[in-house]
Amino acid sequence: MRGYLVGFLRRHPARLLRLPEGLPALARFVLGDADHGRLKAAWIHAVLGGSLRSELAEWTACFVPALVQHGLFRDALAAIAAHRDAGDHLVLLSASPDLYVPAIGDALGFAQSVCTGLEWRDDRLTGRLTTANRRGAEKARCVAALRVEHPQLSIVAYGNASSDLEHLALADRGVLVNGSPRARRAAARSGMDCVTWR
Repeated sequence: MRGYLVGFLRRHPARLLRLPEGLPALARFVLGDADHGRLKAAWIHAVLGGSLRSELAEWTACFVPALVQHGLFRDALAAIAAHRDAGDHLVLLSASPDLYVPAIGDALGFAQSVCTGLEWRDDRLTGRLTTANRRGAEKARCVAALRVEHPQLSIVAYGNASSDLEHLALADRGVLVNGSPRARRAAARSGMDCVTWR
């Protein structure tokens, strides 16, 4: 999400003046009084709040192709291609917002995207979340729901952080990618694969 927000600020430098709006939520997060979802909503509101749907769609149309071409690990693209060639049902599950995750999924040939939803009013983005932040326990809930939706399919799940271990544990095969040493130790104890992608 950081790249999306920073890129938008480069295109709209006057919005830098709105950044202090996100500082109270950051302070609450540091003090333990706000979770990742509230922090995310505050920064999206500060940077993008009030933007027109058409304006953000235009930015997404620039952001996603550049990300797919230059911002993804070669090994990630190879893994996606291997799953697609095997006929697997590809689902992109991300805590990032629906401003751009579905477009990334479409660009990479995913059948479905599940991500954090954002609120619009009169075609302007408010920055409020319309779903739970798809992270940690909520991401695990989404994997459980996908298993119910596709009971005949084996689930291979990928993640890159300690917060992903809960949903990786629900998969038939969980893969921790480029995890921290602490996350790798926890993943190994749970029998998950740990890989390094470049």
